Amino acid sequence: MCNFENMKQLLIVLFISISATTMAQQTTAKTAWLEKWDNSKEYLIGIAEAMPEAYYEFKPTDRQMTFKEQLLHIKGNMDWLSTTYFSENEFKRTTEEQPKTKKEVIYLLELAFQKAYHIIETTNEVDFSIMVDFFAGPKSKIQILNLLQDHVSHHRGQLIVYLNLKEVEPPKFIGW
Repeated sequence: MCNFENMKQLLIVLFISISATTMAQQTTAKTAWLEKWDNSKEYLIGIAEAMPEAYYEFKPTDRQMTFKEQLLHIKGNMDWLSTTYFSENEFKRTTEEQPKTKKEVIYLLELAFQKAYHIIETTNEVDFSIMVDFFAGPKSKIQILNLLQDHVSHHRGQLIVYLNLKEVEPPKFIGW
């Protein structure tokens, strides 16, 4: 038979294990963003891989960027926002030679995603409320974090149109 003291100890152990499990499963703004960022990366890389290399110079109209320029623009924006607003490093826009092959473009894109992921992963979540100077006026770092994802989504949507215009089936959407 169980006595009262044993029952009490069992309840305490049960409470602690349930609390620990619940706490381990908590999602913060940062962990949710990092998960979304990984999925966004997989989806954009899938789009970049789907387009045949022969169409990397394709652009629907004269005023639009080519498929490759869109990808490199996304990469440049990730580098700029993550470095400038979430690291101590100074962002230096490079004027190095543009990648020539599809494989090189995808490699640089993957690196930019990984770098941004690491920078955000090591950012203290308390810092997200800090206000920073931005060309569109003062913004919180959480707004900049949202802009990082929004910018990728915006241009990724354009790239899906490019695929469709070339009758290339886009990869299945990868969301949250």
